[in-house]
Amino acid sequence: MYTPLPIPKEPWVDISMDFVLGLPRTKNGQDSIYVVVDRFSKMAHFIPCHKTDDASHVANLFFKEVVRLHGIPRTIVSDRDTKFLSHFWRSLWNRIGTKFLFSTTCHPQTDGQTEVVNRVLSTLLRSLVGKNPKAWDECLPHVEFAYNRSAHSATKFTPFEVVYGFNSLSPMDLLPLPIDQVLHKDGKDKAEYVKKLHHKIKENIEKRTKQYEQQANKGRKKATFEPGDWVWIHFRKERFPAQRKSKLSPRGDGPFQTLEKINDNAYKIDLPEKYNVSVTFNVSDLSLYEPGPDLRTTRSQEGENDEDISTSLEEVILVSPYKDPEEFPLGPIARARAQRFRDAITSRCVHAWKEFNVHQLPCNMGEACHAQGKPCNVLHVYF
Repeated sequence: MYTPLPIPKEPWVDISMDFVLGLPRTKNGQDSIYVVVDRFSKMAHFIPCHKTDDASHVANLFFKEVVRLHGIPRTIVSDRDTKFLSHFWRSLWNRIGTKFLFSTTCHPQTDGQTEVVNRVLSTLLRSLVGKNPKAWDECLPHVEFAYNRSAHSATKFTPFEVVYGFNSLSPMDLLPLPIDQVLHKDGKDKAEYVKKLHHKIKENIEKRTKQYEQQANKGRKKATFEPGDWVWIHFRKERFPAQRKSKLSPRGDGPFQTLEKINDNAYKIDLPEKYNVSVTFNVSDLSLYEPGPDLRTTRSQEGENDEDISTSLEEVILVSPYKDPEEFPLGPIARARAQRFRDAITSRCVHAWKEFNVHQLPCNMGEACHAQGKPCNVLHVYF
């Protein structure tokens, strides 16, 4: 289900950030754009950078281009880029007091605000660079001004007006303004105007978000899990490239146990270390494991009753995921649970073998153990 992020109350308090990669290298060697978006006013800053910039360099860019203009934010939403996951980046914002919020792996919809801005940015750059794509960095200031000077569909105002209380002048505005459009000169009236403006902006965003939520949730079914539930995971190609090399490879695995519920759309799963990925999954990549009837299959033989046919441990090992590893399987479960069951039974047998007393009795197995009418001298061992 579509679950919107909390709506901020004022500009440049809750922001999101991302990178636009894969651009042609400019004469300055820049090949990426560092995008920072205010989630309230929708104002954006487009900062040219290098793909190889480390977390410390990105932090310098942020303080130089964003903090000096708008101050320190309370929360930052981003994806799980290696720069944002680095120890330096985490330690920096922990010391400052800013809360860092990560989206789930391979799920860009969590930070949908920045993804939409990235798409608009790419469209504007394509329309301006023309036949000289390597000069995109020279067009970037004009793109940023045009974006921040345009009215947003959610707020109904331009980002400039939301942040500063008035629109900046553009070439089209260099004409005598009508009397009713003269800016407020009284400081108190201006402060009241900005407060009312922010309140109206928040109402517009809430209204727009509610409309989008109703539209996005059409045809969707809400799925929630609790800690301890067993779920299947979907092998998303971007997240599990090794498991999706072939079209005939399995599309999922499990069941695995749910460890923690972050929110209705994100969960931590008890995932084996062999996958080497983040254990946080979006609910769209999970499905509830529902054990059905006993899936054991027996081979029918002519003239025999199926109940008389013994079933091997391998045939019944797909069992329900009980916590006690020695409890007898009753339904289908994962391979990991089956292995724990095997290990528990093997350990119990070894322990019993060490403690039991061996009794040696004369052969009484009948004609099968007799040779030419004489009793054999074999001693049989019994538990």
